[in-house]
Amino acid sequence: MSDDNKETAGSTDPREEGGRRERVIGTPSPAREKALLAEDDISAPAGVGEQLDEASAKRAERIVAGFFLLAFAASVTFIAYFIGWSGRDGGMHGVLDARESNFWLGGTMAVAFLAMAIGVTIWVRRLMTSKPIVQERHELASDEESRAAFASDFLEGAEDSGITKRPLLRRTLLLAAAPLGLAPLVLLRDLGPLPEKKLRTTYWADAVERAKSEGKQGVRLVVDGTHKPLRVSDFAEPGSMITVLPEGLEEHVPHDQVLTEVAKAVTILINVPEALFKPAEGRGNWHVNGVVAYSKVCTHVGCPAALYEQTTHHILCPCHQSTFDATDAAKVIFGPAARPLPQLPLGVEDGYLIATSDYHEPVGPSFWERG
Repeated sequence: MSDDNKETAGSTDPREEGGRRERVIGTPSPAREKALLAEDDISAPAGVGEQLDEASAKRAERIVAGFFLLAFAASVTFIAYFIGWSGRDGGMHGVLDARESNFWLGGTMAVAFLAMAIGVTIWVRRLMTSKPIVQERHELASDEESRAAFASDFLEGAEDSGITKRPLLRRTLLLAAAPLGLAPLVLLRDLGPLPEKKLRTTYWADAVERAKSEGKQGVRLVVDGTHKPLRVSDFAEPGSMITVLPEGLEEHVPHDQVLTEVAKAVTILINVPEALFKPAEGRGNWHVNGVVAYSKVCTHVGCPAALYEQTTHHILCPCHQSTFDATDAAKVIFGPAARPLPQLPLGVEDGYLIATSDYHEPVGPSFWERG
């Protein structure tokens, strides 16, 4: 065999059959291979993006400054509302006041951050040059030459950003950022004022006091939703449970405070078989033939403890499965709750179930002022 024939035979590629080259799995496609191995520089030509059209830059500068001014106005509005309006009338208590507070505080802060973000984005996209930047990797320790190079690059970046050349942008940016920095300090005001005695009592206290001033022994229990006074005979079946409130709550409480007072005063009435009922010490006359009243507000985090098992006489909170024994002063038998559900003293007057006083301890979750 001649040398030419040997060379021809030796160059035969098993991947080439019928004039078509087969691709081996794991190798790039021919098109991609050419692109990866190409010698052409695909970066932008030198000088592109290094010069700005000053007329367009001025328009962009005014737009960015406008967004910074909007951020400043929104931040000032946030602080002014928080200081001047959200604390009026003793604080933002109640669902309606809380909704108003969330709308203004959340809205103004959202506008402030959004305006800042839009302004900075337009600044970067429209006012900064886009020349290619190459950064090489070096040792972590910086020598004098590297520090000098960093200082030079920093000054060059500051020059390219326009922050030194365009004082309007610099001043409006600082103006917008200043109140945003103060906002967290202003929010510290949320640590006060202290609730004082507001968390220790419910509307049952006011209702009982009003009833006694009218010569009654206590305030009548009314069914939540229908506001119908509840007779003893209406609740005579053991195992029953119903939610009750003090009579006259909606008539004597300001409209914007009704939901707050309802949330604190809401009570569950349970008919426990009298033979199984074990009244706590000093509470022997707090029930009526086994009919007992407990706060519906769980002592863990305030969820409604609204489930009742008739067979076990257990009250359950569906949020975190705290379980209370209705036959034994609502003591905790399972779950994260730290104390029993407060009990409401009951009595009877003219055949109606009444509350003879407020709860003797604060309802709901424990709080540090409670002691």
